[in-house]
Amino acid sequence: MTKAAESDDLAIQQLFEGLAIEAGRKVMEVFRAGCAVKKKADASPVTEADQSSEKIILNGLRSAFPDIPCVAEEEAAEGIVPDQVGEVFFLVDPLDGTREFVNRSGDFTVNIALIRHGRPDIGVVYAPCSERLFSGRPGHAEAIDLDGTGGVAGRRRIAVRRQHRPVVIVASRSHRTPATDDFIRQFEAAEIVSVGSSLKFCLVACGEADLYPRLGRTMEWDTAAGDAILRAAGGMTETMDGTALIYGKRNQPADVDFANPFFLAKGGS
Repeated sequence: MTKAAESDDLAIQQLFEGLAIEAGRKVMEVFRAGCAVKKKADASPVTEADQSSEKIILNGLRSAFPDIPCVAEEEAAEGIVPDQVGEVFFLVDPLDGTREFVNRSGDFTVNIALIRHGRPDIGVVYAPCSERLFSGRPGHAEAIDLDGTGGVAGRRRIAVRRQHRPVVIVASRSHRTPATDDFIRQFEAAEIVSVGSSLKFCLVACGEADLYPRLGRTMEWDTAAGDAILRAAGGMTETMDGTALIYGKRNQPADVDFANPFFLAKGGS
């Protein structure tokens, strides 16, 4: 990668971080005040926090990069999706873990990613309740310490670890399936950590867990930012046949646009 390309990636990553922190601040305002919960067409919950967070992020992305298409969860739920996404586009989940948000758990996150040629290249995941911020670009993943006012107090590189014994498996808190339990049973004496939202990818990326199996429904905006951070940290997300999970999936014969197959996110071998 050229110096100019590295500089461009860093600028995008920093934009993502700023927008995620700003959106997270709004999410926390709604979280503290309480809000009504509505149902989308697929029966999943949506709140003012989802909608306000998405508006902040999309306004920022479209102002800085008007020529790059944006695919965002709440717009997609309303049928607003670019006709031509192309090889480079943004994927936004303004509040991953809405069920955790509604249930007053702190495991919800703000997620922003840049997709290039089917790969999640740059991503930011921010958990505003715990102020955990993870950020990644090709070959460089970080955990970022905040100072309590949204400012960056410090950064530290993170990387996946060699697979631990016993294996530490991170699993969904709200979407655990029998297929996931069957997968976990393959690993004798495995330690199970239950976490909501895209933080599961981040725990693998920073070496706190080894595997994250998802044998249940997800969409690309659920996974892109965390997947980008995991890959930047030296890990990988693969479908159950061992191929890399790709993004920008449209006109799928057996599923809707941007739906993911089952996958396994993993650290080092």
